[in-house]
Amino acid sequence: MTLSQQRREADTDWWRGATLYQIYPRSFMDANGDGIGDLKGITEKLDYVASLKVDAIWLSPFFTSPMKDFGYDVADYRDVDPMFGTLDDFRALIARAHALGLRVIIDQVLSHSSDAHPWFQESRRDRTNGKADWYVWADPKPDGTPPNNWMAAFGGPAWTFDARRRQYYLHNFLPSQPDLDFHHPAVQQAQLDNLRFWLELGVDGFRFDVVNYFFHDPALTDNPPMPRERVLPGNPQSYQFQRHNIEQPENLAYLERIRALLDEYPGATSVGEIAGNDQLPIMAAYTAGDSRLHMAYTFDLLGSTGNADELYGVLVRFRELGEDAWPCWALSNHDVERSATSWGEDRALLALTVLCSLRGNLCLYQGEELGLPEAELAHEDLRDPFGINLWPEVKGRDGCRTPMAWEDGPQGGFCPEGTTPWLPVYSRHRPLAVARQEADPDSLLNRIRRLLKLRADSDTLRQGEQQLLAPAALPADVFGVVRQSGGRHLLCLAHLGRQGAAAARVRLDALVPGADGWSSLALPGMATPRLEGRELGLDPGQAAWMAIS
Repeated sequence: MTLSQQRREADTDWWRGATLYQIYPRSFMDANGDGIGDLKGITEKLDYVASLKVDAIWLSPFFTSPMKDFGYDVADYRDVDPMFGTLDDFRALIARAHALGLRVIIDQVLSHSSDAHPWFQESRRDRTNGKADWYVWADPKPDGTPPNNWMAAFGGPAWTFDARRRQYYLHNFLPSQPDLDFHHPAVQQAQLDNLRFWLELGVDGFRFDVVNYFFHDPALTDNPPMPRERVLPGNPQSYQFQRHNIEQPENLAYLERIRALLDEYPGATSVGEIAGNDQLPIMAAYTAGDSRLHMAYTFDLLGSTGNADELYGVLVRFRELGEDAWPCWALSNHDVERSATSWGEDRALLALTVLCSLRGNLCLYQGEELGLPEAELAHEDLRDPFGINLWPEVKGRDGCRTPMAWEDGPQGGFCPEGTTPWLPVYSRHRPLAVARQEADPDSLLNRIRRLLKLRADSDTLRQGEQQLLAPAALPADVFGVVRQSGGRHLLCLAHLGRQGAAAARVRLDALVPGADGWSSLALPGMATPRLEGRELGLDPGQAAWMAIS
């Protein structure tokens, strides 16, 4: 039995309540000096990641790719792109991570491949080859236009004409990212086989990119228009409700096949990214019971601004949709504005304190523990096709993907001086670099470490039940939950009012009737709450966790 198998056998439920740390390989650490992060660079910094008291790392794509969408266009599902290293480098990464007690979750981009993938190269050759129907092909309308009105995420129609087949192929993203046809049984099995390859190498699970995009409506029905109030004028896809190009009923059955495969490897887990127009119901359905995904996340909290009523609205809707569903909550990732900007740089600690109070899994994005704000880039520095195609209405995702700041030097310690990184190191990140914050026991980094340890050591926070406190029961701008496990209860409150908002006074006995007493936990970086009898005082930006007896 391998070490990975022994780890899985020892704790098959490790993922429930775990904290994940997302690493974007291109931007984490450059070990070979070419200006692009790589697997060896990640391995070098795993001791740092382990010091954060997280349970697992999630690696964004590092597979062979033309990199037109920076790895989300896969040309070989079973190999490492040379810019990131080799399979042996990946094996070394897994071994080091496991030695440090970290699990390894890797991205899987199943719904579409690169147009450079051998499958697509064969499929587009003619209509009779062995993979002719592995992708979504359709004849033009009589006037030569695309088969329907579906729009791509990065602008323009979701169809591109191929002269050899005299047909259009579907791509929900770039034309260089053709969609596989999961209605074909051989496609389903081929992707399951690719998953098994990585499980045999010892990975502990997968993050599935756009997991609700696997199947399309084979009738190719037009999507209906989006209500005008929900349209984002700078993004053409937002003008229609994505009802027929994604989220088909067959998706559920395929998720069950994926789960059956994962269950052959005890402890292997899954997290799905839910995109689309109504994400919370899909998230609940895809994680319901124990035969589909272990957990999933949506964009409902990603990019949130820290408004108490909006936060409650997301959580209460999720609770109503599926009590047994298991979420993975995040405020930042490689696709959205960094939380230190969306919540406010002075509220970076408050944002993660609120996140740590929630039921479910947490996911931190590299640099979030440092309070890195969104980078401001000039148009000529952009690399993301989303931003390039839709500029200036949509600035794209490069601002959250700039290199990690390790030191306060010209290139932030990401790559050697004299090397040009693939994206500029943002000047405002360098003073927040790891080396600067490590030396200060009261830095945001060290406070986040203590905060994550508090959560890691608490069964109540990791796996306890959650009671949401309605805004009507709380003062304005205050968000609250009661977490409970066995006979233990923990009241978690946060004043999310902006600077200048009034202090709040909270009647504790009204929130938890029958409680005999309260004692506050020492929250890193937070002032001790003012407790006067049964009333708690909270200033804007302050959080309090109260143990209830």
